[in-house]
Amino acid sequence: MPRRAAPAPPPHDLDPARARAFGHRLRAWFRRHGRDLPWRRTRDPYRILVSELMLQQTQVVRVVDYYARFLDRFPTLRHVAEARPDEVTDAWAGLGYYARARNLHALARHVTADGGPGAIPADPAALRALPGVGAYTAGAVASFAYERRAALVDTNVARVLQRAFAPELDPKRPRDLTRLWRMAEALVPRTGAAAWTQNQALMELGALVCTARVARCGACPVRGVCATYARGAAGGAPLPVERRAAPRARAPRPR
Repeated sequence: MPRRAAPAPPPHDLDPARARAFGHRLRAWFRRHGRDLPWRRTRDPYRILVSELMLQQTQVVRVVDYYARFLDRFPTLRHVAEARPDEVTDAWAGLGYYARARNLHALARHVTADGGPGAIPADPAALRALPGVGAYTAGAVASFAYERRAALVDTNVARVLQRAFAPELDPKRPRDLTRLWRMAEALVPRTGAAAWTQNQALMELGALVCTARVARCGACPVRGVCATYARGAAGGAPLPVERRAAPRARAPRPR
């Protein structure tokens, strides 16, 4: 007998009032505390694509200098397309994961094949058809370059959503990750500008506050609507919260 397909995971039901509070507090926090990063000052889809590819599995502090140098050498997608593959990977040297550079070169050749300057599409589905562009990168470019209402889920975002709304899920399980994507889609604000802010804020919160190693719940703007925080407060299994070092005893002053 043919094997029956597994049923699709159910969409995660979010309480509308809680979801609104989560988004409002998150966006307000980001406006005050978000880092000033070079790719947040542009809506150029090429520059945002470069930043997103560089940031995959690479820390922000390492990317900043490489990002500026790479754009000095290849200021447009057309420049990437006209370069040899080894020239692009040479400019990427030191960042590692060189498949990202090769994918960027293939993408540039693909979108400039008609002789034009190379228009990166705004639609997430069209973006996913490009070489090396997955669901997260497609959502990021659509949201950050074109202010589209697009969801995006990377490791940091998945962790934040799982802790805030569904502690029972495991982002490492494909089925649960699918549910987190559906949750992210349900949380996308109604306007593209608000979606830009909220997507940036989700990533920022996961990178700086709700990290894998430690949850700085005291600094978290959404702890009041966080299911995991509430579970810990109610006596359940708490997160590994940040511990402050005990103050050192002062040496006695000489008399």
